[in-house]
Amino acid sequence: MMKIKIPAQERHVLTITVDNEAGILAKIAGLFTARGYNIDSLTVADITDEHDVSRITIVTHGPPAVIDQIHAQLERLVPVHKVTDLTEVGPYVARELALIKVSGKGENRVEALRLADVFRAQVVDTTTSSFIFELTGAPEKIDTFVSLMKELGLVEVGRTGIVGMIRGTQAV
Repeated sequence: MMKIKIPAQERHVLTITVDNEAGILAKIAGLFTARGYNIDSLTVADITDEHDVSRITIVTHGPPAVIDQIHAQLERLVPVHKVTDLTEVGPYVARELALIKVSGKGENRVEALRLADVFRAQVVDTTTSSFIFELTGAPEKIDTFVSLMKELGLVEVGRTGIVGMIRGTQAV
């Protein structure tokens, strides 16, 4: 029997600085779609006072050769100014925002509030039978909080996707 070796998958956080113009997000998403690359997370925001430059953060995964292809193909797109692989350049901070709706009464309600305090989640809406928590942090922290809320009455989760930045004085 012949064994097929599956290349190791790596998770990478890419920041892409682009002109803030119509269709740029479609171009980038189209590049991923056309070549069968997966986007695990995607965030986009205007980053200048003049509203002329945006920063796109994409989390993707694949074998190292595929990640290199993605990086190279993104750099060739116009109007992409710069592509930085935060995973490659050194220590970085990655954060995500989540809204987590939990229903429950009695002991489950008390436990949900206790865990929210431990995780520093904010209550942004409440009824007599539910909460919506706002939690910001590393994706792993949000995953853990969501996992704990499943036992207490998790109803719904909304996540923004990762935004990342290199530690120290260097900019991307």
